[in-house]
Parts: sequence; C-alpha cells; structure tokens
Amino acid sequence: MKKLRFLLIGCGRISKNHIAAAAANPDTMELCAVCDPVVERAEAKAQMLKEQAGYDAAVYTDYHKALEELDIDVCSIATESGYHAQIALDCIAHGKHVLVEKPMALSTKDAEAMLRAAEANGVTLGVCHQNRFNAPIQELHKAIEDGRFGKLVNGTARILWNRTMPYYTQAPWRGTWAQDGGTLMNQCIHDIDLLQWSLGGEPETVMAMTGNYLRDIEAEDFGSILIRFKNGAIGIVEGTACVYPKNLEETLSIFGATGCAVIGGLAVNRVQTWNFETPAPQDELVAKLAGTDPKDVYGSGHNQLYANFINAVNTHTQPLVSGYEGIKAMKIVLAAYKSQKTGKAVAFDGLDFASTDMTSADVKVNG
Repeated sequence: MKKLRFLLIGCGRISKNHIAAAAANPDTMELCAVCDPVVERAEAKAQMLKEQAGYDAAVYTDYHKALEELDIDVCSIATESGYHAQIALDCIAHGKHVLVEKPMALSTKDAEAMLRAAEANGVTLGVCHQNRFNAPIQELHKAIEDGRFGKLVNGTARILWNRTMPYYTQAPWRGTWAQDGGTLMNQCIHDIDLLQWSLGGEPETVMAMTGNYLRDIEAEDFGSILIRFKNGAIGIVEGTACVYPKNLEETLSIFGATGCAVIGGLAVNRVQTWNFETPAPQDELVAKLAGTDPKDVYGSGHNQLYANFINAVNTHTQPLVSGYEGIKAMKIVLAAYKSQKTGKAVAFDGLDFASTDMTSADVKVNG
C-alpha cells in the first residue's frame, strides 16, 4: 500500500485529532506540512506532531503556497466551516484527494460542486464523521444490516450539551450563519449522520422548530427535527447548547419490530441498551463494550477514519464516509433551517439552501 503524503490545513480545536491520526497510522501516511494563517498555531501543531509521531512537518500560513511547493497526495481541511468548500475545490483542482471536517460545506450548491469536482478530477473526497467508527456504532450497524431490528420504526438522536458564551467569544466565527450555523450544524451533525445512516440513509421530508434562547449568537442554540425516511422510518433530533451546567448526554437510540438499542456515553461510545428477539454471536462482544469514555467528545475515531480513507485512495474505492455520504447530514440540517424559516415541511431531494439564507430574525424567540 502506498504511503500517502498529507497536508493539514487549519490548526484549530479539532486539528489535534488529525495529528493523533497521523501518529496512529505511521506505515500508511506522513503528515508533511501543517498550515494556518496564525503561524503560532501551525507551529504548535508541528511540535505536537514531533512529540507524537517523531518527525518534523513543514509550517505554512498560506495553503496556496503549500499546494504549489509540496509533493502531497491528500489535503485534510480543518478550518472554520465556512471555508471548507472553497479550500476543498482549490485542493481538488490541484489533483489532491480531500478529507474535510464536518460539515463539508454550508450550502447545497457548494457541497454538490465539491462532489462534481472530485469526480471530474478522479480524486477521493471524504468527510470526517468519525463516530461511525466507534465500536458500539459498528456493532449497531452490523445488527441493522443483519436484519436483527426487523422493520425499522424510529430512531432518536439527543445531543444535550452546554456551550457557554466564552466558547463563542474565543472563536467569533462560531454561531454565525456565514461560517458555522448553530447547534444543529456544529454540535449535532455527527449524531444526525449516525441517525440517518442507521435508518436507511434516504431522507424524504424534514420538519423542524429551532430557536435562539440563551446564547448571544446569530444562529440557533436549540433545535428539534423530525425526519421521514423513504423506508417509512421516522428520525427525531433534539439538540441544544443550553443545558445547565454542563453536557448531559449524547445518545443514539434505534427501535424496530424485533430490536432496540441505545448507544450513549461521552461520545456515543457506550452501549446502554441492547435487546433483540433472537440472540446472535455479536451479543457477547457487545456486552464487553461498556468500556471507558474517551478524553473528550471528539473520541478517537479519526484514527480509524484516516485508515479507512487511506485504504480507499489506494484501492480506488469509496471511503465509509465519502462525500456522497457526508452531504446527507449537512442537507438534513439545511432542510431543518429552511423548515424553521418557512414554517413548512421541506423535501430532501432537490433541496437548494444555504446557511446564509437564514437571519437572526428567523430563530428569534419572543418572550
């Protein structure tokens, strides 16, 4: 397998997980360079890589210059969300494979342009929904594929978190329509991805009610979504940044005619309920997955996500979270935003919407 050379663009909060992934996959990847407009942040991540992986990375403040000067295979994008699409399109135009943090874009037009560009240039596009690689989630998906749930009825994703104003003021792009969106797009999108993946991956109709209750930001700090899937199943999302005084839960629940499973914990990493009509060999393994929580809500799924992406590039196949998969959760959130704005149910297919179509007035709560 070819050892791939990576450039990391963006050295903020999540970039440490990309550094850890490089250290965890030394035989298949080399992180050749890190890039951030704030040179101190790039230098700090280069030092982190040195400590964890034992080698040096070049430091850049301009990704355009890095693309011109470096012989690399893959660009990992971990910037503010509003820059994801343009950076990805620039990297793809240079013939680079792209692994982009969630959400892949903030508009359907941009995300679809990324898919077209990757296909036209013959490169692989992946999205960082790393929680798909959590061991309990993998077992849950196996149970779904094996038909252990019978007819799927519904699923819920509950993301009951706390994000106080310092979280937003330390990075002023957070909570803005142009660069981030609100709690549904930022905090909840991983679980929305897991929910749609579990319930068939083909949303039909989306309805939502959202609002800005407590945080002084442009976008919503609470949102609820109702999703009808083409197979008839219904998904329910409850997401908030307003829980007092700290994060309460992040839980995925799936219900069918002959099965019920609940995965919770700090980062959907603990099996809380696992009940099926017919026993199966995997049940013994699942019973051992109580485990311990990861260090933070990001978990360690980036390590496996990178391994899966690298294998896909080398075998000319699609990664587990391809661009075609990554767009789905983003579109559900954008459909929810459109539903909040219009007060109507929104069809998933053919959706044309952007976070910047929203205004603060659309989520203002009276009273």
